[in-house]
Amino acid sequence: MLSKQSSVASVLFVCMGNICRSPTAEGVFRRLVEQAGLQNQVLIDSAGTHGYHTGEPPDHRAQRHAAKRGYDLCRLRARQVSAADFERFDLLLVMDWVNLSALDAECPPEHRHKLRRLMEFATRHDNDVVPDPYYGAPQGFETVLDYLEDACAGLLAHLMERGVLVSGTS
Repeated sequence: MLSKQSSVASVLFVCMGNICRSPTAEGVFRRLVEQAGLQNQVLIDSAGTHGYHTGEPPDHRAQRHAAKRGYDLCRLRARQVSAADFERFDLLLVMDWVNLSALDAECPPEHRHKLRRLMEFATRHDNDVVPDPYYGAPQGFETVLDYLEDACAGLLAHLMERGVLVSGTS
């Protein structure tokens, strides 16, 4: 479990290609953290288990749907999870079981406790995973945003309840 070990907590959101779900999660969580005035207490990033889209911006559909809700993803660029990420981040939050399995296969045993599914923090949606919208209809991107807003709010509450992020100290 995450505990306050340094002055900055760190969270990495992970999906397969880092162009739809994980950059959207990064954008959603970043805004929630900024709205709470906690941006100096947490490092937020996203990555993919595969390097298919390294260096590319998020999918234009993900950007468009996120922008409708006030999230700006345009400066983000896809990258692949690196070996250093397992040490660097306190939590590596995956979008689905496939990516959890991929990370688990690469993760050193001493860091496996950091691997979790983001939807574990959801409070309004009872789903194990954030579905991949890439090959689906536009509504899929809206569903992703619904799930991510729920899970990221739950994550922020979780970190604050455990004293990892402390309001009023930024």
